[in-house]
Order: sequence, then C-alpha cells, then structure tokens
Amino acid sequence: MKLNYGTGIVVLYTGFVAMILVLVGMSVTQKIDLVTDHYYEEELQFQDRIDKIKRSKALSDPMNWIVNEQGITIKYPDNTEGKPVLGTIKLYCPSEEKNDRTFKISPAGNEQFIPSTNIPEGNYHLQIDWQRGDQTYWNEDVIVISHSK
Repeated sequence: MKLNYGTGIVVLYTGFVAMILVLVGMSVTQKIDLVTDHYYEEELQFQDRIDKIKRSKALSDPMNWIVNEQGITIKYPDNTEGKPVLGTIKLYCPSEEKNDRTFKISPAGNEQFIPSTNIPEGNYHLQIDWQRGDQTYWNEDVIVISHSK
C-alpha cells in the first residue's frame, strides 16, 4: 500500500482528534475538591484570622501539640484567669474531602487528646480556632496521621 500526502494528513488529523478526545475524557473524570464551599465568605474574614494568629504568637505560653500513632495531644496555655477554652479543632485533608474531621474543644485540665482510630492515615492541616474570654486565637500546622510505625 502506498501512502500519499492526503492519506498522511487524514491520519495526522484523526490522531490529533483522538488525542484531544482522550484528554477531555481524562479531565472530565478528574476529581477536584475545593478547600471550602464558601470560599468567598471566608476570604472576607481573612484579616480576622491574621489578627488571631498574631495574638497566638504573642502568648507567653503558646499552645502546642504532639502527634503519634495513638492520636493528637493538644496542650492549651495555662489558664490563670479561670476562663474556659472554647472553639473547634479541624483536621482538613487536602487530598480527600471525606477525610475532613471537626472536633469541639473540650480540654481536661489544659490538655485534650484526640484518638486517631477514626481518622484515616494521611496528611492533614490541623486548624485550631479557639477563644479564652474575649480574645480569639488561631493555630495551625501540617501533621501526618499514621497508624503504624
């Protein structure tokens, strides 16, 4: 069989169209999770979060946490004023929205333990939005949940 210019052009264009259709099919099936469904509203409150972060960094006794195979231990700053700590702890999983978890802050003394048994393994953004008295604070970090050594 002998190929001429017309046949070569048809094969080239057919291959190009097939490649484009495969790329469109792959892009349609790609799963995309947004950081939040209410992105615009949260962006308007971003300056408030910046102020909370500054207040957290200015604390003489900062909040800290330890992550191990059993879970997350969060140590809150000492409370000499007798005011309770209120707020939420969010574990945001960037790769899978269904792995996101939210916990209410309920410390026993100055510590709170969150077991990792119901948290799938993976990378998480630990986001702690907390309040003591009239002051609000924000702490965050990237953590890894692993169930085995």
